[in-house]
Amino acid sequence: MNDQTITFAAICQTAQLVQQVSRTGQINDNELELMLNSLTATSPDNTLAVYGGNIQHLSKGLELVISTLGDSPSKQGKATKVKDPELTRYIISLINLERKLLKRPKQLAQLGERIDASKRQLAHYSITSETLISSFASIYSDIISPLGARIQVTGEPSMLKQTVNQHKIRALLLAGIRAAVLWRQVGGKRRNILFSRAKIVKNAQQLLNKI
Repeated sequence: MNDQTITFAAICQTAQLVQQVSRTGQINDNELELMLNSLTATSPDNTLAVYGGNIQHLSKGLELVISTLGDSPSKQGKATKVKDPELTRYIISLINLERKLLKRPKQLAQLGERIDASKRQLAHYSITSETLISSFASIYSDIISPLGARIQVTGEPSMLKQTVNQHKIRALLLAGIRAAVLWRQVGGKRRNILFSRAKIVKNAQQLLNKI
């Protein structure tokens, strides 16, 4: 359950970053780096190692797990955040796209090859360089988008028109697919979101309490 909560938090956090870039064009470099690094962590020692080995890196995602899946009012008596339907749509879309990818072994193989090629570029460029972000964005466009049921990203038109933001959004969506792959690998299933909500929320709160 810990691993399922961690990976679901990563999906939520990535979705929020997509939302943030699409609305403001702004993103914290450390948060972007964390998610892009998850794409290159293909042989991690454990699930958390994909996200820098520190649960604090996913604190925003854990909070989103609680606000997205939790009931209101919260047990702590705090004001409950209004659920965000757009964010929920991104989360569900990422999970659905990953399921489509799972059924396409050819595309899965291509994805692995393209990620490996991008990793080799790290010898010359930083992970948050325009070169690497563009590379990850093209992987998403070439392999994930054609799977169907494209994720319709909404936001500020002036931000969405900028190529640099388009690349960041696609690179982040690819990181979201990575998180969804991990979530499935540790036993995550769509029915868990419906029938194990209370367990996931409780676990997310316990993880937050350790930070």
